[in-house]
Amino acid sequence: MRVLVLGSMPGEMSLRMQQYYAHRQNAFWKIMGELIGAGPELTYVERVSLLQAHGIGLWDVMQSCQRSGSLDSAIQNKSIEANDLKQLYASQPSLSHVFFNGAKAEEAYRRHVLATLDGNHADLLYQRLPSTSPAHAGMPYAQKLDAWRQILVALS
Repeated sequence: MRVLVLGSMPGEMSLRMQQYYAHRQNAFWKIMGELIGAGPELTYVERVSLLQAHGIGLWDVMQSCQRSGSLDSAIQNKSIEANDLKQLYASQPSLSHVFFNGAKAEEAYRRHVLATLDGNHADLLYQRLPSTSPAHAGMPYAQKLDAWRQILVALS
């Protein structure tokens, strides 16, 4: 893995289906389709395999949290338990870039993960990308796609 995309916490549909970005209106897989061919017309297994073949990993900042519904704004900050990203980073020596899928993922990372990391991970490059969630409707799809092209730059 050379690039890691971190979401905040899967929504209800994703949790139910056990698939990242399962909500049909989430733009993540459409964007991945345009960037690397991992579009929604493929099966979930095929999409994930293409991400892996390109050196892209997916995970979430949060292992658990309390919220009603799927919106990041409904997450109760005091309930957040972070995933063990330090251990993940230790197992991925080729990782160079971490991209946040939206502001909540970045905020939770900085609040709950960053202080747990040691100097071995100081060279990681971080960038927040616009959320692919349908709740982030204020930005046109073309603008989101353009921002997400940074993943290709990181892989080159």
